[in-house]
Amino acid sequence: MGTRLGLHLEGPRRDELLDASCRMLEEVERIEAACSTRRPSSLWSRLNGAGGKVQALPAEWLDLLAAAQDWSLRTRGAFDPVVGSLMRAWGVREGGSTPTEVALAQARQACGSELLELDRRSGTAQLSHPDAGIEEGGFVKGHALDAARQVGRVPRGWLDFGGQILAWGRSLEVAIAAAEDRRSPRITILLPDSMSISCSGCSERGRHLLDPRTGRPCPDWGTVAVIAGSGLDAEALSTALYVEGPEGGPARAEEIGSAAVFLSHGGGIRTTSVFQRLRPAQVAGGCP
Repeated sequence: MGTRLGLHLEGPRRDELLDASCRMLEEVERIEAACSTRRPSSLWSRLNGAGGKVQALPAEWLDLLAAAQDWSLRTRGAFDPVVGSLMRAWGVREGGSTPTEVALAQARQACGSELLELDRRSGTAQLSHPDAGIEEGGFVKGHALDAARQVGRVPRGWLDFGGQILAWGRSLEVAIAAAEDRRSPRITILLPDSMSISCSGCSERGRHLLDPRTGRPCPDWGTVAVIAGSGLDAEALSTALYVEGPEGGPARAEEIGSAAVFLSHGGGIRTTSVFQRLRPAQVAGGCP
C-alpha cells in the first residue's frame, strides 16, 4: 500500500504476541494482495482492467466496496472510490503531470461511484465505463487496520499504518502535527479506546488528493484529522473532509457527527463539537 505498518502489542506472554504480530502482518498482506491496484495481479486490478466487463468477486471484497460507496453517498461525492481515471490523468503515482482539458473531461466521464455495480447474489462486480478504475488509497488502509486488530486477538495495543493509528485496550496520547511541518505537534489528545485517527493533507506527497467533483487536485490548505470508531470510517472521512476544505469541511463533519480538527497553514484551527469533547490540548509553542 505504499507505506509502513508499525505494531505495538501488549500482553502477558511474549510468544503469544509474536504469533499475533505474524497473524496481523499476514492479514494485511492478504488484503493488499486482493485490493492493491499497485499490484497487477490483484482482484481489483483485474476489475479495473476488465474494460467494463463483469468480474467475479468474493463477498468480502464486494462488502468492502459497498462500504466505500456508502461513504461516497454520505459525503456527497467528496470521497469516491472510483477515481482511477483521474489518478491516471494527473499521473499521481508517476510523479505528477497536467492533462489537457480534453483528457481531463474524458477522465471525469470515467469517474464516480455510480459506475461501480455490485451484485452480491451473483458474486460479481462491474465498472460500467471501460476506463473507470477503483482507487483504494482513501479507505483500504483503514480497513486493513480494522482487520489486523480483529485477527490479532491481543488485549491491548496500537497499530500505526502510514500515520493512521488504531488503538485498543486503553487510551493513547496522540499528537497532531502542523501542516507545514510534520515534526511540529500542534494539538495533543487522548485517543479513546478502540478508536482510529486518520490525517489527510499534502505536506508529505504534494497535491496528490483529487476532488472527485471537479476532477482537479485539491489546494494545499493544511491538514484535517478525523477520529472514528473504525479505521475505514476515519480514513474515508478524513479524505472527504480534506476535499471539502476548511470552509465547507467543518459543517459537513458536524452534519455527520464526526470528531474532526482542521489545521490550516498560518495557524488557523477549527474543531467540531464532538472533537472538543475529547478535550484537546494545544502544544505550547506549536502555533504561530
